[in-house]
Amino acid sequence: MSIEVTGLSKEYGIQRAVDNISFSARKGQILGFLGPNGAGKSTTMKMITAYIPPTDGHIEVCGIDVVNDSLASAAKIGYLPENNPLYREMYVKEYLHFIAGLHKLKDPSSKVADMITRTGLQTEQHKKIEQLSKGYRQRVGLAQAMIHDPEVLILDEPTSGLDPNQLVEIRSLIKSLGKEKTVVLSTHIMQEVQALCDRVIIINKGKIVADDPIENLQDRISGDIVVNVTFNKKVNEQALYKIKGVRKVRASDLSHSFQISSSQDEDIRPYIFQFAVDQQLVILEMTREQISVEHIFQQLTSN
Repeated sequence: MSIEVTGLSKEYGIQRAVDNISFSARKGQILGFLGPNGAGKSTTMKMITAYIPPTDGHIEVCGIDVVNDSLASAAKIGYLPENNPLYREMYVKEYLHFIAGLHKLKDPSSKVADMITRTGLQTEQHKKIEQLSKGYRQRVGLAQAMIHDPEVLILDEPTSGLDPNQLVEIRSLIKSLGKEKTVVLSTHIMQEVQALCDRVIIINKGKIVADDPIENLQDRISGDIVVNVTFNKKVNEQALYKIKGVRKVRASDLSHSFQISSSQDEDIRPYIFQFAVDQQLVILEMTREQISVEHIFQQLTSN
């Protein structure tokens, strides 16, 4: 595993911001790290990146103990903090050369040029950072996080301030990076989680309340599987209860359309199809409802 966190805690006086959490993340995976404000997300990220020390617990990044060898672990990590601190009086290209120098990169000019292209900063590279919009400053933050080609990327709200076109570009970049690196992504944009993440950890009041692939979370929370189906002609609602696994049927305003519920462990779509064949019906549309990550988030963090 690229990241191994065991029994991690952080206390500020009497407040326990992170409370004995454990998780791991592997290469080729984008891990969504979610939670309400004050839940402990950013604190956890800062401990993984050695910005702050833990009160208790153990962190390894690429097999390196973060507390005992923070410089070696930092070389493996690219970090975009939530507030994206930048030297705003510097020019974009100048700043990236400065970061490349800190990492002692070979052929820094080539690395800088590559990052400018990959993050879409070509038209802004000769401007001072203070002259950039928030969206372009986020791109500079991403470029500095990736310039040394780290094995692990820790991104805290990476798409904050981006316009819709920029969102598409940066999400595509993060998605491609997730195929070859370990990416831990914190965001409040639930559509972003569904679009990008392979797995989700939800933290609430310093504790992990969920750690699963998105599809597993959806099944865990939803209770019933719901299928919406439209036939080509009128169907007797009561007849649908004869379909194997059906627990509840609700007709829509159209007599041809129904919302059919079944238990979690039963996919009834094949049985609905067979029902239509037996009744000489044509299925015009059939879709399985997916519970949203936003709904899951609310369910797990509401108390």
